[in-house]
Amino acid sequence: MQRVEGAPREVAHAEHGGTAPRDGGPGGGLDAAALDEVVEFTSGLIRIDTSNRGGGDCRERPAAEYAAERLAGAGLEPVLLERTPGRTNVVARIEGTDPSAPALLVHGHLDVVPAEAADWSVAPFSGEVRDGVVWGRGAVDMKNMDAMVLAVVRAWARRGVRPRRDVVIAFTADEEDSAVDGSGYLADEHPHLFEGCTEGLGESGAFTVHPRPGQALYPIAAGERGTAWLKLTAHGTAGHGSKPNRDNAVSRLAAAVARIGAHDWPVRLTDTVTACITELAALQGLTVDPRAPGTDLDELLGKLGPAAALVAPTIRNSSNPTMFSAGYKINVIPGHATAHVDGRTVPGGEAEFTATLDELTGPGVHWEFEHREVALQAPVDGRTYAVLRECVEHFDPDGHVVPFCMAGGTDAKQFSRLGITGYGYSPLKLPPGFDYWSLFHGVDERVPVDALHFGVRVLDRALRAL
Repeated sequence: MQRVEGAPREVAHAEHGGTAPRDGGPGGGLDAAALDEVVEFTSGLIRIDTSNRGGGDCRERPAAEYAAERLAGAGLEPVLLERTPGRTNVVARIEGTDPSAPALLVHGHLDVVPAEAADWSVAPFSGEVRDGVVWGRGAVDMKNMDAMVLAVVRAWARRGVRPRRDVVIAFTADEEDSAVDGSGYLADEHPHLFEGCTEGLGESGAFTVHPRPGQALYPIAAGERGTAWLKLTAHGTAGHGSKPNRDNAVSRLAAAVARIGAHDWPVRLTDTVTACITELAALQGLTVDPRAPGTDLDELLGKLGPAAALVAPTIRNSSNPTMFSAGYKINVIPGHATAHVDGRTVPGGEAEFTATLDELTGPGVHWEFEHREVALQAPVDGRTYAVLRECVEHFDPDGHVVPFCMAGGTDAKQFSRLGITGYGYSPLKLPPGFDYWSLFHGVDERVPVDALHFGVRVLDRALRAL
């Protein structure tokens, strides 16, 4: 890529053409300006409304330009890439000191879920900084992480820091929908930009969870359940609503949907979830083998208390009916009906999911994948996870890092097509009572300034160590 001074380089629309460093302060990659910038950038990105309403209704370009300008100001060469006009992605590469080392991807998405202003106590796109807290949609998902990356990169440029391996920075569009205009497009159409990348750091991990007084957990995502969004269709005989009809599409589909929603999926423990349960139990003074024959896993999770929420959604596949559509008048039996189901699969559970759906839908109901992405699992017994863990515990020695599998998914799924192993690592030190989970896509989304400062320190240390 050509060097760009002060502004990003434009790319045409597609349709047209180990040991960690000793600290994160003195001798590290940060300076005082980085702590100010991470707050400034979080607020600035929040003020750019990038609400993704689905079906292509979003425009990330202003946020992409904001990020690209700050990358270019650090001497990098950001490129803007679009599959669809306005759905903009940003990619830049920091050259490392060892050309033979594999590259590292650091990625974050620019879009956010919509916010209903009437429900909020502050304007959701104000980016207001008040009482040591940054408020607004994207404060935790995930413009805070985008801001951390920008702050670290710019601090490195000011201090002349170069990582050992190349670091590829990617800010993506469309993560909150199908990723077809974002990471999916980048992975499929621009894989050369990620040449050499073997590992990636993305969203939703290394944030504080307080399951009980005096206990601080930092779950690092080392897996994701697969996405299996389904469309179900039933056909029948249309007719008058006053007459008997044994070939009723609505009845047939409703029965299938009820079976799917009520199905009790069997436990399927992955390595990541097993490690999480084992470590959580050890913190309770329990020595357990979750995979031992005869283990009542639900009983075991009950002994873990609130910490069980980290693993409860990921010990089995799931299928939740979410939408149902049929008919146009109360006295007319329609000839067809449709429904949608949000399905999720644990790593290795895809075949079981497919076979079970065939059984649950039954005759006369057709089902298909409307959107499908793979389940992921990353090693938790190697150097990368050990470094990520050490960097969090360096800045919070009383905290306990545990691996976990995400119930949903991130852009790591699409980047896995390029052979990139992904970890969820967007560090935040949150105070007791701060419910991260409820703010994720929730009302009055916000992040403490101190949490951003913690995160940028941890991220700097981790990127230099890796």
